[in-house]
This record gives sequence, structure tokens and C-alpha cells, in this order.
Amino acid sequence: MELKDYQRYSEITRGQRKAELVLKNAEIVNVFTGEILAGDVAIEDGIIVGTGSYEGKTERDMTGKYICPGFIDSHLHLESTLVTPGELVTVASRHGTTTFIVDPHESANVSGLAGIDYIVNQTEDVSANVFVMMPSCVPATSIDDNGCTLTAEDMAPYLKNKRILGLGEVMDYISVVNGEAGMHQKLTLFENRVRDGHAPFLAERDLQAYVMAGIKTDHECSEFEYAMRERRNGMTILIREGSAARNVDAIVSGLVENHMTGEGFCFCTDDKHIEDIEREGHIDHNVRRAIELGMNPVDAIKMATIHSAQCYGFDNLGAIAPGYQADLIILNDLEKVSIDEVYYKGKVVQKDGKIEIRSCPEELKNTVHVGGFSEADLKLESPDGFFTVIEMQDGQITTKKQIKKLAEGKCSFVSDEQLQKIAVIERHKATGKTGVGIVSGFGIRGGAIASSVSHDSHNIIVIGDNDKDMWLAVQELIRVQGGYTIVSDHRVFDTLELPVMGLMSDAGYQYSNRKLKTMIDKAHEMGVGRGVDPFITLSFMALPVIPEIRITPRGIYDVLSGEFSRN
Repeated sequence: MELKDYQRYSEITRGQRKAELVLKNAEIVNVFTGEILAGDVAIEDGIIVGTGSYEGKTERDMTGKYICPGFIDSHLHLESTLVTPGELVTVASRHGTTTFIVDPHESANVSGLAGIDYIVNQTEDVSANVFVMMPSCVPATSIDDNGCTLTAEDMAPYLKNKRILGLGEVMDYISVVNGEAGMHQKLTLFENRVRDGHAPFLAERDLQAYVMAGIKTDHECSEFEYAMRERRNGMTILIREGSAARNVDAIVSGLVENHMTGEGFCFCTDDKHIEDIEREGHIDHNVRRAIELGMNPVDAIKMATIHSAQCYGFDNLGAIAPGYQADLIILNDLEKVSIDEVYYKGKVVQKDGKIEIRSCPEELKNTVHVGGFSEADLKLESPDGFFTVIEMQDGQITTKKQIKKLAEGKCSFVSDEQLQKIAVIERHKATGKTGVGIVSGFGIRGGAIASSVSHDSHNIIVIGDNDKDMWLAVQELIRVQGGYTIVSDHRVFDTLELPVMGLMSDAGYQYSNRKLKTMIDKAHEMGVGRGVDPFITLSFMALPVIPEIRITPRGIYDVLSGEFSRN
């Protein structure tokens, strides 16, 4: 802070001159003490210069309202919202999120450094704080077929950018604990910065070795008991509530039952569709749900504000106190987290208004390259009638491995009401690789669903009950250069085009919302469970770092054994 600015602010703080803006007569949430204190908030140049009793050039009466700090999303992939970065930030900020910690590894896995640059540039001057974690695992593992590879040498120039906060989620734990040189070069590069984790259900000694490498956080906890194992090892837990993976209930219920305040726990969304953000909220939804589960409202707010700020080293965000940035939420009701207004740097975030959609480099709109795919590539046979089945888990992105006998002797797999076929087709380098398997727990009948969003390599993934519709769905995504599509009874029902790297739409979020709602409703009509987001659930079936079993372009992969399984 410049001395002349401090001198002016100090005069306001000491009551010697009026502040630019004063929010009067509020109930102020103090995240340091856990108190709710009556008073005013004085703001100058987007900075909080005092709380207590103040006069302002502009005064706004907050009688009967609460003021809390703006919320922080501790980990998200902007690409998973399906819309351009600026659109997501604008929509989510209306729900009280004023700080976003973004990991662009989806873009990086498709388009490398050009994909990262797209995310950084698109969020350069939006009305929110957007920080970027440098993707650590591009590709996620050595058995992935993605668009490019990033090394520590590639990352080094980005350290000069003040918005590059640290190292993104380290998914390849095997490379970490085995001391693989390339991975540890990345960890060393970010030695004095936050290094995010991705460590679902590691054995205790592997977990301790993983933490010893300097990895600080994890957002993959789906059970309270495992979250506590990570806390005992010093990790900060980012409690995720996205569109497919919903972990707030399990973890917060554990906190409440054990009379814990949430210290060492934060909130994140990870992967959440824009439709779900519009319908239920963003980080405000996490806070609201935590309170419904019995958490003290101020403790829940702390998990969305000061805990995240302290974890990521923000000394001017996440609190209402002198010197902090005036990112504020005005609440009509504390327990319901009913938002009246949101302030970013002391200015009201507009609830309505046109959202600018910025242009995308043309090379990022031509990323679907499939080599020689035919309906015959979907054939699945067994020499003895036994097949490996990927069993989906309700409300989670984890899976279970099952071996089922479906016939006597040699046979070809035929879908039924319980079991459908799933396939992943490589789409970056036209290699012609196609992996085929069987899945349970999805339920689609009379057609197929396909997506070019399939974490983290983002090849084309398709699930259906007949080969013809699956083939048609893949052809449709090749035609539109990426997106979501549904084929019903041998005809394309509808397609949401995602031309930006096969991950995002640039047609506006209202268009995406309308299309997505229609398509999700159709998927439910075709047998997908009402509580299942068909597209996000499908997108995680190809991610070979989530237990127990996945499908890749190379075949069925057993995550626990680190080996490919028989069909």
C-alpha cells in the first residue's frame, strides 16, 4: 500500500473524514472470532477501512441484514461448467462467489499451453478474483491418450504471472510416491507455493509418502473417515459439491456428529454444470446445505471464506476487517443464506445484464480427430462367457469392479436393462484406439449418449444399449467438433455443441441451459436415474485415477492393481 493511500485510509478509519461508501446498521459476521457484531462497514477504493460506526459520502442502510465475506471456490475446472470462463464467473459471482481457484487441466489435456493461455486470458479482467493452479498431470497418467504433455520446463515461464498460485491437483500419486523424476521436478518448481492433491483412498503409508512430497490439499474425499485420515496427516480438505460428486452430506455430517467446527476444511465445486449453478447455487449451496445438516452458520461461512484464504495464502481476502478487499455478501437470512446483494471491490455485482462472450482462437475449435472408427469396433466378445463390469455408485464418481458370467462358453455381449455397453474413442491424434466395456447402474434404453468431455484426456465416451446408436452418437460429435449428444431409436435427438476444445460452448449460457435441460430430461425418460446427471457421470468413467475401475481407449483399466483387465 502506498503511503499516501494509507494516510487517507487512516484518516477515514479514525473518523476524521467520510468514507466513499458505508454499509450502515448491519449484522457483521466476524470469521476470526465467530461473533456476529452490529455495526457499519466503511469502504474506500474497494478496501475495507473500518468496522464500527462511520459516516460515508454514500450510505446504504442494512438494517435487518447480515454481511459476510465473499465466498471462495477452493478448486474448480471452469471447463466443466460447459460455458466460457467469463460467463461462469459472472453467473457464480451473483451467487456470492467472489474468488475462484481454477485448475485448467481440462484445457491443457486437449490443447496444451494454448489451452492454459485461453483460461488465463479469458479471466484476466473479470469482476472477480480468479487465480490459476498450473496443471500438474498432463497427461493424468502414463496410460492416458490425451492431446499433449507438459513438463516442469514448460511450466516455469508461468511463475512470473502473479495470478499463477501454485501446482494443480497431483493425480498421479504413483509417480509421487515412487519418486519419479519428472513429477518431482514439478513439485520442486512450486516448492514455495500451494500444491493441490488428488488422493482418493490411498493406503495409509502411501498417503503419508504423498503428503511428505509437500502436497497440501485434497478434494477427493467422499467419506468422513478418509477425510479425517488426511487431516491427521496435515492436509486441508476441500469438501466438494458438484453436479456428479456430492460429498457435503457425508463429510459435514461427520463434522457435526463429532462436534467439530470445520477447521482445516474448505468448500469447492470441482465440476459443476452451469444449469445446476443457476438452479441451486454455487458455493452458497455448500454453505446452505452445511447449515441444514446442523453446522453453526458462522462455522459454515468460515469454511467458504477464511479457511480457504489462509490455505492459499490470501492475506487480504476472506474476512471483514481493515485492509481486506471489500468482497462482501449481503444476506437477508443467515441460516438460509438468502443473498440480497454481492459486492466485489466495493461495487455491487449486477444481477442482470448482458454477459460478454469473448472470442476464441480458431485453432481451439478444431480438436476432434478420430481415425477410422466403425460400428464393428464396438463388438465385445468373451471366450468363456465371463465379462468385467464397471459398476457405477449412486451419488459418487467412484466405481466397483465386478466379474459376471453372462453366458456359457464363447459369446458376444448383448445389452439388457441392467447392463449396457460403454466405449472410449481416442480423438486427439486419430490413432484409431477404441476401448469397449460393460457398465451397470446407468440404465439407458433405446439409444445412446455420447460426450467429448471425458476426464481427463477428453476423448469421446459413449454409452448405449445398441451398437448402431452408439456409432451414430460418435459420428455426430465428430460432425460438430465436440459436445454432448443423445441418439434415440437410430436418430439424433439433440446435441449441445461444445466447439471450444470439445469442452465449452460459446453460444451463451442460456442456450446451453435450455439444451442441457431438454437433453437431461430425455436421458431420464430413456431410463437414466432421476438423481443422476447423465453427462457428468459419464464423463468420469474414463478417468484412470479414481477407484476402482475405468474404461480408456486402451481397454478396461483396474485402478487398484494398475493393470488392464480382460473384457
